[in-house]
Amino acid sequence: MDLNSPLFDRIRAQRQPRETRREIVTRCDSPGCEAEGVHRAPMGRLREGQYLCFCLEHVREYNSTYNYFNGMDDASVARYMKDATVGHRPTWSMGTKRGRAGFREDTMTAADPLGVYRQRFRRPQPAERRGPHHSPVTIRAFVAMGLEETADAVTIRARYKELVKRHHPDANGGDRSREEKLREIIHAYKTLRAARLV
Repeated sequence: MDLNSPLFDRIRAQRQPRETRREIVTRCDSPGCEAEGVHRAPMGRLREGQYLCFCLEHVREYNSTYNYFNGMDDASVARYMKDATVGHRPTWSMGTKRGRAGFREDTMTAADPLGVYRQRFRRPQPAERRGPHHSPVTIRAFVAMGLEETADAVTIRARYKELVKRHHPDANGGDRSREEKLREIIHAYKTLRAARLV
């Protein structure tokens, strides 16, 4: 691409010569001060986006006495702070079944021969109350110890002691043939302890 093309010359922005550019100088807004107002300071509540321009000395004075909540009582300040958490935007309460408060099946005007809408707006029936839900590893531990999933801590401990006594080599005259079953029982018990069921 040729950047020295005459097409680029036509679309380039023309810079004004330095001598024709006027510098705008803002004076300090403090009464009687002729210094340059370089520092901006907010005008206050209900005048957001509007600023006063001060010199360094007067902006320090202004900032030391500035109070955004000047003239507001405590309740108004608290309300403002609460609204500030959501950026002063309107909010709506959230919950279940919003917008369906006035829905009644007997007032439906559309024909529903298949019962699609009736099914959709029917209140869900509570599920059957089942026992506690355990992970597959925990269920395998219950099976290894020969227990139901609903067994409590006392039952688990008693069953563990019984199985260890039955399968321990010392209780079987030094026979180590049941040692693998003993390891399985000990591992199952540790799994149930890790699941905080014992």
